[in-house]
Amino acid sequence: MSYPFALLSRATDLRAFRIAPGDSNYFVILFDPETPGYEPICVIEIFEPGGRTPPNSHVSAHEFFYVLHGHGKALCDGEALPLRQGDALLLRPGAEHIIENLGETKLYTLTVMTPNEGFAELIRAGLPVELDDEDRAVLAGTIA
Repeated sequence: MSYPFALLSRATDLRAFRIAPGDSNYFVILFDPETPGYEPICVIEIFEPGGRTPPNSHVSAHEFFYVLHGHGKALCDGEALPLRQGDALLLRPGAEHIIENLGETKLYTLTVMTPNEGFAELIRAGLPVELDDEDRAVLAGTIA
């Protein structure tokens, strides 16, 4: 039977990937184009203490970050914006950005990019990461 929605039983059972060996962030894929009828990518992005993304931008994709746990900053086209739990950030196509964890614990964001622009494929081609107890607790909603 086909449903007009995707079912997800437990985020803690999903797989995580690091794009490259030296990266200080990794991704838990919630939904992506492998989800029937879904085109964007929706992940939990996890930044290790001191971790950050490389400078990047997207040709046609909007990228949305919602901070679930931790704090950091976003550098967007040269402007520094603080990020803390409960903050939402929407980046338009072409905006060069860096997301950085400033905390002593991990930074967790719900990250959605639409359209996908090959991001899901890049993540899935990366290295598998084993989630630790803190990751599973944040994903399960037992750490606020």
